[in-house]
Amino acid sequence: MNRTMNAEELRSLQAPVKDRYREHPETASITLRAEGRIGEGITCRVETGKALVEGGLHSATGGDGLSVCSGDMLLESLVACAGVTLRAVATALNIQLHDATIRAEGDLDFRGTLGVSKDVPVGFQRIRLSFDLDTDASEEQLSKLLGLTERYCVVYQTLSQSPKIDVVRRITSR
Repeated sequence: MNRTMNAEELRSLQAPVKDRYREHPETASITLRAEGRIGEGITCRVETGKALVEGGLHSATGGDGLSVCSGDMLLESLVACAGVTLRAVATALNIQLHDATIRAEGDLDFRGTLGVSKDVPVGFQRIRLSFDLDTDASEEQLSKLLGLTERYCVVYQTLSQSPKIDVVRRITSR
């Protein structure tokens, strides 16, 4: 059964975790991991913990459309994180959301990805995140809700701040 959590239940759930992080800040730093293995054709199989996802070339780069595009997965991660964060913040603020739809759109120019033009950057040039909310909340409440959602959404903040990425390679011999 799917039911809505209230602010007190959320606080009760998170209080011991927050206390532990206050008392032992080192326990708040964790490393999330993802792993993939190259698959058939030009694909990469990624175990998500819930399902196996096979990523492949987008049809705009010669893919057959049967595999998930990693760009789509990035936008889906943003939507999932923003949606969970929105719900948690609304719950904590006692703002009732009757319904909400979160959308992400990203603009790419595949000439960069395919090396057709060195003047075109590789990757998303612009991402738009939108929220369609069914709520009776005031404008002030909505402003706070969306501001805190942006502030605490891990994927949004990661994309906004462009973290340093270290690339390591290991060679295995047969």
